[in-house]
Amino acid sequence: MKIKVLGGVVATLLWCAGALAAPEQPQPPSPPELTEQTIDGAAFDGWRARDEARGAAEAERKAAQEAVAKAKRKRDRKAAQEKLAALPKPDDAPDPFLIRAQILLDRAHASPGAIDGRYGDNMRRAVRAFREMRGLPAGDQLDAEAWAKLSEDQGKATQIYEITPEDENGRYVGKPLPTDYAKLARLKWIGFRDAAEMLAERFHLDEGLMRRLNPGTDFDKAGSKILVAAPGDDPAPDRRVLRILVNKAENELRAFEEGGALVLAAPATVGSGDTPSPSGTVKVTKPYLNPVYKYDPKKNFQQGKNKHKLTLKPGPNGPVGSMWIDLDKPTYGIHGTPEPSKIGKTESHGCVRLTNWDAETLGRLVEPNKTVVEFR
Repeated sequence: MKIKVLGGVVATLLWCAGALAAPEQPQPPSPPELTEQTIDGAAFDGWRARDEARGAAEAERKAAQEAVAKAKRKRDRKAAQEKLAALPKPDDAPDPFLIRAQILLDRAHASPGAIDGRYGDNMRRAVRAFREMRGLPAGDQLDAEAWAKLSEDQGKATQIYEITPEDENGRYVGKPLPTDYAKLARLKWIGFRDAAEMLAERFHLDEGLMRRLNPGTDFDKAGSKILVAAPGDDPAPDRRVLRILVNKAENELRAFEEGGALVLAAPATVGSGDTPSPSGTVKVTKPYLNPVYKYDPKKNFQQGKNKHKLTLKPGPNGPVGSMWIDLDKPTYGIHGTPEPSKIGKTESHGCVRLTNWDAETLGRLVEPNKTVVEFR
């Protein structure tokens, strides 16, 4: 192509294929950097704007993917693929506002499970429970009304914790644990892998998020200062749990006091197709902290190739975690887990699995031989 430019000089424009490509789309705003200040100062309106931008970007990407799938002619498919390629990639980074919100939900005893800063199913369950606790309209969205109630807790969501010599020298296994029960049975204590795993559980954090909050930190060294969540205390000791509802379809446990008020809600892993949880109503017999686990393949399920009885020593990384709440239906209980980040997302061998911290809290609130557990 030839055009006239200043001074009558004729210039030739060379067009490259890239000049005709679809313009790069603007990236939705990323969450702010994860710091003590951005988490404790995180505001609802800022998160709402980011969330709406993310939603619009996801809708645009979905439409582009559908256009690629529907395109019949090669030329149309290529154009649709180029448009899809030009769209910004999804950003699944933890959001400081959601970290703050999850910590406040945890303190309100509407547990989101392992705090990860993402609006997943466990967050939705926690918001739904919190709305019920506060008498708000049913739903699983953290809207302005729910946030106003949740943010009545004006305490700092985070804290700076200094790792102690006791933390450094804890009773750790020092390596990834085997999954085979026969190998686990050889251990005298089925403890945490290391200090990082222990600290993440102590502060109710997803371990990946804790590492992201503290890049380059040596969690095995006394004196290291780390940014962690500030969990709350147990419900008041006079709020005894007399009824537990296990919702198998929703992967959720709810605990109620006399009179029907909701005391505690938590995400749960509930049974599977091969080893379903019981139906109907049972009773709690007794809670056991740091239980010995007795495996008997003839009574419940077979793990791997293990066809004989095994006794597994206590520890937070044992098959039932750090708490076993025994039920009057043989072999069934409510218990902890060695993998808190998977709660509500996987299956169990018929029992009800919670994070260790939620199971321990519940174990302190139940009444032996009185608390009723209803499976629905």
